[in-house]
Amino acid sequence: MVEIGRLSSPRAVMALTDYLKSQGIETHLEHVAQGTAIYVVDGRHATAAQREFAAFIHNPMDPKYLQASWDVGDSQTKLDYGAPGLQLLSNLITGAGPVTLITLMTCIAIYIAMLLAPEAIYSALAFFGATSDSHWQFWRLFTPSLLHFSLLHITFNMVWWWYLGGRIENSLGSGRLLLLLVVAGTLPNMAQFFFDGPNFGGLSGVVYGLIGYSWVMSQWAPQRGLVLRPALMGFMLLSLVLGFSGMMGDNIANNAHLAGLLAGLVQGGIDSRRKS
Repeated sequence: MVEIGRLSSPRAVMALTDYLKSQGIETHLEHVAQGTAIYVVDGRHATAAQREFAAFIHNPMDPKYLQASWDVGDSQTKLDYGAPGLQLLSNLITGAGPVTLITLMTCIAIYIAMLLAPEAIYSALAFFGATSDSHWQFWRLFTPSLLHFSLLHITFNMVWWWYLGGRIENSLGSGRLLLLLVVAGTLPNMAQFFFDGPNFGGLSGVVYGLIGYSWVMSQWAPQRGLVLRPALMGFMLLSLVLGFSGMMGDNIANNAHLAGLLAGLVQGGIDSRRKS
């Protein structure tokens, strides 16, 4: 048997497994700490099932899942994931993994702390040279990625982090996302410091890394279940070009964005050639 993913909502599990059954894919379920682990009984169907799992995470309300439940499951079943608040929470959890959620909560906690004590938090986490006493504090290579300076700034980064990071973690595992977070959260900071100095922050370099990684994997290893729409890649590239042109203002870490994108492309090229 091959595990294809885990879901916390019993309704979501039922919807997905009914659909897989309608496609001739037999599954086995096991209750685990994070909810329910879904296994494919026949390993030959693992790749197709992983693609379907990724598609379900992306759009769990697709009518085809309801139709599958009518065709092969309980005809009384409806895709009711609970009250709107519970549904939102369920989607938040099932659309991500522990690395995605812990990083998201950490960034939010730091942002709130910055509102209460901006100088203290910035001094503790900013890049080398941003404060007078920062030598040999090697965490400063990474921690500027956790700093955000406005509600719009953190909202933009957290939405993309949850969306892209959650898909990578669900498809390829927490270890792969953690490696991407560390690499794309460190190298872009070094590039930004080299070109523009130490006063910067934000997870957007990592977001661009996830974009580049997802794009390469979707093109070179689509069997891994990681798909990125071309329009999304085009939108992020346009944003990058507009940033360098100056049309988006002066407070944009353009070099971090470019370095993050390149880091993601390289890591995606390496991973796309690994055996599943």
